Amino acid sequence: MSIFAELKRILMQEKANFDYGLFRVATAVPTVKVADVEYNLKQHIDLIRQAHAEGVQLLAFPELSLTGYTCADLFRHQPLLNAACEALIHLAEATRGIDMAVIVGAPLAWGNRLFNCGVLLGDGVIAGIVPKVYLPNYNEFYEARWFASGNEVPNGSMIEMVTTDRKGKRIQHRVRIGKDLLFDFEGTTIGIEICEDLWVPMAPSNRMALAGAQIIVNLSCSDEVLGKHAYLRRMVEAQSGRLVCAYVYASAGFGESSTDLVFAGKGLIAENGSLLGESERFQTESHLLIRDVDVEKLKVLRRTQTTFNDLLDASPDLKASPYHSEYYSHELPRTGGYQTIQLSKLTAPDFKQKLYRFVAPRPFVPSDNDDMETRCSEIFNIQVQGLVTRLQHIQSKTAVIGISGGLDSTLALLVTVRAFDKLGWSRDRIIGITMPGFGTSGRTYNNSLGLMKSLGITLREISIKDAVNQHFKDLGIDSSVHDVTYENSQARERTQILMDVSNQTSGIVIGTGDLSELCLGWCTYNGDHMSMYAVNVSIPKTLVKYLVRYVAQNPSICQSEVISEPNGKKRSASEILIDIIDTPISPELIPTDSKGNIAQKTEDLVGPYELHDFFLYHMFRFGASPRKIFMLAQKAFQSDEYKTMREGTYDDETIKKWLRTFFRRFFLQQFKRSCLPDGPKVGTVSISPRGDWRMPSDACATLWLKEVDEL
Repeated sequence: MSIFAELKRILMQEKANFDYGLFRVATAVPTVKVADVEYNLKQHIDLIRQAHAEGVQLLAFPELSLTGYTCADLFRHQPLLNAACEALIHLAEATRGIDMAVIVGAPLAWGNRLFNCGVLLGDGVIAGIVPKVYLPNYNEFYEARWFASGNEVPNGSMIEMVTTDRKGKRIQHRVRIGKDLLFDFEGTTIGIEICEDLWVPMAPSNRMALAGAQIIVNLSCSDEVLGKHAYLRRMVEAQSGRLVCAYVYASAGFGESSTDLVFAGKGLIAENGSLLGESERFQTESHLLIRDVDVEKLKVLRRTQTTFNDLLDASPDLKASPYHSEYYSHELPRTGGYQTIQLSKLTAPDFKQKLYRFVAPRPFVPSDNDDMETRCSEIFNIQVQGLVTRLQHIQSKTAVIGISGGLDSTLALLVTVRAFDKLGWSRDRIIGITMPGFGTSGRTYNNSLGLMKSLGITLREISIKDAVNQHFKDLGIDSSVHDVTYENSQARERTQILMDVSNQTSGIVIGTGDLSELCLGWCTYNGDHMSMYAVNVSIPKTLVKYLVRYVAQNPSICQSEVISEPNGKKRSASEILIDIIDTPISPELIPTDSKGNIAQKTEDLVGPYELHDFFLYHMFRFGASPRKIFMLAQKAFQSDEYKTMREGTYDDETIKKWLRTFFRRFFLQQFKRSCLPDGPKVGTVSISPRGDWRMPSDACATLWLKEVDEL
């Protein structure tokens, strides 16, 4: 066995549970009895055991969870403080051997001052203590009456603590304490702030994130006031987005004193601006909120967002400097004014077995139906505004667009109609051309004609059959051979017609191709690949359908007339749009079957677009590996939620098959994306060579395909 094969075998053994860049976190909200530390300790231990059974790697308790937050002047009494220290010893012992980091809230005396602290412990050790910096002393809060700010603790300070060794013998040692501590578990770095720290203009977590923390834990005891929770939720989401981090918020609940306040017990976990989970408030039992956060994704986003680290250059005090402590067997790197305590890597749970994270099967489509209309309206208006700007700037006389009766050309037409309406231009300056070919079906033909008539644009019908047959004759091509030349000749003939008509009428050709087709290279070079302004260039196929449906359900957007068809039926534009949505996706370049139905279905050839859009999203946005994408796809497309969306699911072999197709085609077809026409960026995924995506056309897919083959 070669040294490389042996190394790979060892690494695979060490990663029996592949972590996929994920990290399992949880909030724990115990029921408490104020000042009854023994009772509170039992609740903590029970929740630690429950969390461990679920594979939690980081567990966060609320502020002052061991004593209760509402002890008030009892914080001045030594028996309570002694009991809290004793409880920390027991909690540390409870974590021995369970491979989980636990953060609890406790009051700790240091010198002549008392501090409200977050204490990180695990595997029998108290690793570090972070005191609260900002103490609310207004309205219902009086914390400065009992506690001192963490600002009073000099950097590099130690506090005497007692723990037990593996034989149960008590040992005294010194533990680092300070607002300047971070905790690193071999690449996953955690920062701690406490309640009010989040509410101030310059939260400590801002600097923690710059210093490298990807996960911020907030130990809190926030009372319930009308409207406060909604504001808090928005603030947690915003902080996680601003800092490109995961934000884990645990707030005290049932059992805290109700003398003047009510505490509902909140757990919030957000990641990069999105709420991953929220626990139910006003529970009377202890409870957990568990989620898997994507640390790898956060690292990729921080590297991509080049302005993230700009403050490091602007602020000399944030520069890194080495720090060494005699109390640790290794160096404590000092970054951004913070000392990072290096700890052992926490064993990953089996994320494939159970994932505490919703994976949307259609990430480009809003999962909330209430938000769908708002999002579709915004996307549609971005497309329209881009086209309005271009048409007005070049003083175009007309807009020429090929209408096939399919989804893409339909959306492009709707955008163009809306743009002309916004400009106050007559719709008859929009020239829609349907170009029947060898594979045109009666359904798409009738829909294309009906849609153009109902929208009141200029309609032209130009068959490409004679021109293409002449082309075949000139080149000596056998038209009975339905190969790539047979198909592409039709696509290029259509594009030639559109370009020539645009010259003839002093107009521009509106492109219809969408993002998914361009990423797969499912377009004919210098055929449907080319236009003068491509309004759909950033719209993935899975979203096109929803945008067309949005217009169909809101006929006022593009007002239309009811038209009479040759068969005597009358249809509105909305009815035609719904039928277009239900039509199989096809380039219609192969002759129809004996019944005149579409014989060439794109998704049978290149794969399901919902799979390819899923692969594209995770590869492009977060640099996810094929292994990770495969696991996420399993969770998304084999879930009970997905089964309710459609009949059946995609099995592992199907996902793997099309994942390989995706990477192979994405790399091979880059040359088509290197010369795209202009078009508006709509979402976070855009493949414009002038904008978001710069890739050499000769890049090799070897690494990616090899990983797919090893799945």
